Amino acid sequence: MDFLSTKGIEYLLSLSYLLLLIPFWWLLRRVTNERIPVAATDTTENRYGGFTVPEGLHFHRGHTWVEPEGDGLYRVGIDDFARCLLGRPSSVSLPAAGDSLQQGRKGWSLEVDGREVDMLSPLPGQVAEVNPALERSPGLVAEDPFGDGWLMKVRAEPLSLTNLLPARLVRPWMEDTSQRLSALSGGELGPVMQDGGVPVFGFARQLAGDAWPEIAAELLLTVGEPPRE
Repeated sequence: MDFLSTKGIEYLLSLSYLLLLIPFWWLLRRVTNERIPVAATDTTENRYGGFTVPEGLHFHRGHTWVEPEGDGLYRVGIDDFARCLLGRPSSVSLPAAGDSLQQGRKGWSLEVDGREVDMLSPLPGQVAEVNPALERSPGLVAEDPFGDGWLMKVRAEPLSLTNLLPARLVRPWMEDTSQRLSALSGGELGPVMQDGGVPVFGFARQLAGDAWPEIAAELLLTVGEPPRE
């Protein structure tokens, strides 16, 4: 009987433990399923035609962006469309600090699949600094184009921004770009967009095969552009 009494007490203790565990588990589920507030930032993101367009930036039609940093200094990089168009570069050829840039002229080039792709400078001015991380990790341009993958900082006059698009005016521009893509792909965006409207990474090759640099040059507005002096 002592043995059975002992076992009975153990069973009661186990049952009590389980009964206590159920409300604890329910409370834990409730806490972990609550929505965690997102920290407020000055930079939010929109998506137009499947491409990310952060607010607070100015855009050049050659698919580059500019961010004012104060005291006449501007940070420059490529936009989400350009990175999806080209894919991951194997190297980035940037001007040196002190070099002069002309707006709408060749500013730098990216090497992708052994082919060099030129891009236009969004600003006229003097290069103040280039991103040193790109020399050892050029893939940052594609991995984080609005963050660690920035290209350079340029010292320019404030009036230089007048020929650029603020984020709020990007929608019609991107809609026009989407129509151009549709025309290039024969009226279908299947080669460009995956299911769910997510862009295919490196979709220039999907559009034109080995002739993709010509398509890239057309979309980046570098067709017939003279080289940077």
